[in-house]
Amino acid sequence: MLQISGLNKSYERHQALTDVDLFVPKGVVFGLLGPNGAGKTTLIRIVNQIIEQDSGTVELDGSTLSPEDIRKIGYLPEERGLYKKMKVWDQLIYFSRLKGLSESEAKVQIKGWLDKLEIGGWKDKKIEDLSKGMAQKVQFISTVVHRPSLLILDEPFSGFDPVNAELIKNEILELKEKGTTVILSTHRMESVELLCDHVAMINKSRKILDGTISAVKRSFRPEVFQIALNQLKKDLPQEWTPKLTDENWVFTLPLSGKTPNELLIELMEYGEVVVFKEQVPSIEEIFIHQVQTAADE
Repeated sequence: MLQISGLNKSYERHQALTDVDLFVPKGVVFGLLGPNGAGKTTLIRIVNQIIEQDSGTVELDGSTLSPEDIRKIGYLPEERGLYKKMKVWDQLIYFSRLKGLSESEAKVQIKGWLDKLEIGGWKDKKIEDLSKGMAQKVQFISTVVHRPSLLILDEPFSGFDPVNAELIKNEILELKEKGTTVILSTHRMESVELLCDHVAMINKSRKILDGTISAVKRSFRPEVFQIALNQLKKDLPQEWTPKLTDENWVFTLPLSGKTPNELLIELMEYGEVVVFKEQVPSIEEIFIHQVQTAADE
């Protein structure tokens, strides 16, 4: 859906993006991660044609990005942009028409989304009269009402309580199932784990990580296993530092050149193996490690 090659952007003496390549497949939720100031927002603004890159190319659905492509994109910015004095219905009609929908089509789509997000009774209220969560729902509707093929969400769960965050999460997954490609930029790593198929990380203007969630997590695994044994046949080596918990001896062991099967066979000589699980880092742990590593360089 989106192919970015050799993207560079600087502001006076600040380099915001440096030789960034990015490939976003169709029909996935793609996590775009990075600390504040890494370059994520600059990249998003270039895709939305708010600003221009200094060099590099951006292709949408196989063709060079053009002004007409704006109608294929839905963008939910972190800094929301609703007109506080306008009524919900009028505002959504306005945004829908800007995105190319006819008035009759806009009315059908808006009514469906208002009902779906359970705010139909507030359509004649001004934005300033809504709670933050309700206003966020209106902003979300304005982003998806024209059925974009590429949806860019910057911190979409900001301002939502857990119930409504779950509602929006399910709507994002449903859009994906219907063929929408989603780029999700967020600092909520649990949302990345739940929603994303692919992930890329930008730090200090450069892409430092890219791949499917499973492949990224595999590449950072420390080859250490969590182990629990009971019904011991003989004493465990003290260097394993075992601790007795709920009648099980628990500890961790690195593979140290062994295969998992070889380690398991060795453990079975000591007792019944009730837990044998590889420690796989979470996306949050990988994120923190990568940012800290870059800070130390």
